[in-house]
Formats: sequence, structure tokens, C-alpha cells
Amino acid sequence: MIPLETFNRIQKKYGHYASWAIWADDGSKPKDNIDDLSVLDPEANSSLLNSLRADYIFLGLNISRAIERPFGNFHDPRPMATDFKIRYALKGTPYWGSYMTDIIKDFEEKVSGKMMKYLNSNRDLEIKNIQMLRSEMADLGAISPTFIAFGKGAEVIARRNFGDEFPIFRIPHYANYISKEEYRIMVIEILDQNAAKQDSGGNG
Repeated sequence: MIPLETFNRIQKKYGHYASWAIWADDGSKPKDNIDDLSVLDPEANSSLLNSLRADYIFLGLNISRAIERPFGNFHDPRPMATDFKIRYALKGTPYWGSYMTDIIKDFEEKVSGKMMKYLNSNRDLEIKNIQMLRSEMADLGAISPTFIAFGKGAEVIARRNFGDEFPIFRIPHYANYISKEEYRIMVIEILDQNAAKQDSGGNG
């Protein structure tokens, strides 16, 4: 559960790149209602706050375009977007309701390789964004979270900055050219394996 005060603070300060792993149900098509953000409105969704959690944080690398609505990240309805695969993969799992954010804030770049190359020659940007993420985590009340990185880039940055502090593991990026069914199988297998590892005292 996330207190209303915390929820409102997160929305105000970080809503243009953060969101939550909750989506409206799909319809006749896989992408239907992916951008219905009424499910992330406590006044419209009375069970929302009880569904939210801060112990798991899903990390994207960076935005590919500006986010126009609070909590609109990871809820993209555009024809080329594949956010709907995340909904399909996480629905009915313990990770539904987790926090989601980008590790590099407000930096538009569609190609992850270019983003990583830029960071390698501009380490100050990475340091600044890690400081921002720590502040974000403090506002969220995430004391000892598990990081789940979308793809290799986000994992690399998370490990070199938080590897000695928190469990970190990677799932395939939702933009991979696989079906939503295949994506769900892969994601759940990785999540289950790492959950078992943590239960036995291991680290991702």
C-alpha cells in the first residue's frame, strides 16, 4: 500500500517519467485501453492505493519521447509502441502495482546503444541522474527495493551504481520482436527464478 500523500507527491514531482504497473483491462485488441490512466486516479479507482507497492521498482533506460500526461510513461498507445506487452506479462502476478521509472530522466533517445555511448562519455549526466533516482526512492519510501531492469542498458547502469546495495535483475525489453505470449513466459520465468534466489538468500 502507498499512502495518498506519497502518491500525490510522486505524481507531482516525478509523474512526467514515472508510473505504476497498473493498466486498464484490454479490449478486443491487445493495445486497447493501454493509455487509460483513470486506473491511476485514486478518486476513480478506490482500490488503487492498496494495490501499489514500492518494494519492486521496474527501471527503463530513458524516454523515447516527451511524456505529456502524469504517469503516462509505460502506457503508450501509439501504433509502434509495445507497452501493452508489460501489461500482459505482469497481469495476475505479484509485481502488478510496482513502481516504474526511468534511470535516466528527461533524455529523449530511441536507440539504447546511442544512449549508453553518450553516458560513457558524459559520466556527470549519469551521476546526476543516480542522485535524482535516490531522491525519488526516498520520496517513494523505497528503503530496500529490488530493481527489475528492462533490457541490458538499464541493468548495466543499475549494477554499477546500486550493485552493492540492492538485488538487481534484468528482464527482456518489451520492444523485443516477440509476441506478448512469449514475452510473458520469459518474464515470469525470470521473475520466478530470481524470487526463489532471493528467498534462499541469494542476490540478483
